[in-house]
Amino acid sequence: MDALSASAATASVTASGLPVASAPGASSMEELLPLVLQLTNAEQREVVLLELSKKRESFVDLAPILWHSPGTVAALLQEIVSIYGLLTPPTLTAHVSNRVCNALALLQCVASHSETRGPFLAAHIPLYLYPFLNTSSKSRPFEYLRLTSLGVIGALVKVDDSHVISFLLQTEIIPLCLRIMETGSELSKTVATFIVQKILLDDNGLNYICQTAERFYAVSTVLGNMVGLLQVHPSVRLLKHVVRCYLRLADHDRAREALHTCLPTALRDNTFAASLHSDATVQKWLSQLLTVVEQSAANANSNSGEGGGPAQQ
Repeated sequence: MDALSASAATASVTASGLPVASAPGASSMEELLPLVLQLTNAEQREVVLLELSKKRESFVDLAPILWHSPGTVAALLQEIVSIYGLLTPPTLTAHVSNRVCNALALLQCVASHSETRGPFLAAHIPLYLYPFLNTSSKSRPFEYLRLTSLGVIGALVKVDDSHVISFLLQTEIIPLCLRIMETGSELSKTVATFIVQKILLDDNGLNYICQTAERFYAVSTVLGNMVGLLQVHPSVRLLKHVVRCYLRLADHDRAREALHTCLPTALRDNTFAASLHSDATVQKWLSQLLTVVEQSAANANSNSGEGGGPAQQ
């Protein structure tokens, strides 16, 4: 894996909740402070971005120092906005993408830290990443740029903070993630689905998505398309997030009714039995999902009730 791959993959895998080994000892403040100060020097910035990105796991106080050092966050944002002009038409090179991914990796540290997460949101910094998520080029530089950007959002939602979800619901993160869930690489799809899953697991997020039929069917249609693709290109890791999303949707009364008809057949039969034979957790979730939906359908039939999706506004 080259430097570009390593930078993006590390950020996204961390956001997905997979363990990342820490360095065998926190680096000293004497080493950290000069590096952070050099971020404001445009001539030194590229080398320092790479160095800090490589060592960010070993600097335990990196996030608050980055946030509170004058000009540092502005320098990171300058790295981001400076490549907007390369997005359309898509002319981003691997070298430039790698440099920006290193800056994004540092912003992920800020997003992950309890002391800096609130100010990070208050400054609306995630919005600076949305142009990257809105790209469609499948070239490696763009794919890793999207993946690392997703890693920052994934770090935010990982902490189960309702304030984070409330912020994201005021933005375009759901449609951005839905498009990546359909068209991205397997790893990008996994992180994007993880983000939607975490939004759904929050009560406000679930109610938001199920508030209108349009929102519900936008999500359920993409999930259904993913199930179809997973029959051709199996991925237990991705399927796990898809099943968890469906199971959470089933907690909502109107969404549960809609799942009577829109839950994919491939999840109802044994299509994925071979793939899931060694993953007891996904088997359990899928069994719970089918039980809930089948019981709901039986109750609806016995009561002669009318099913349907979430109410239109």
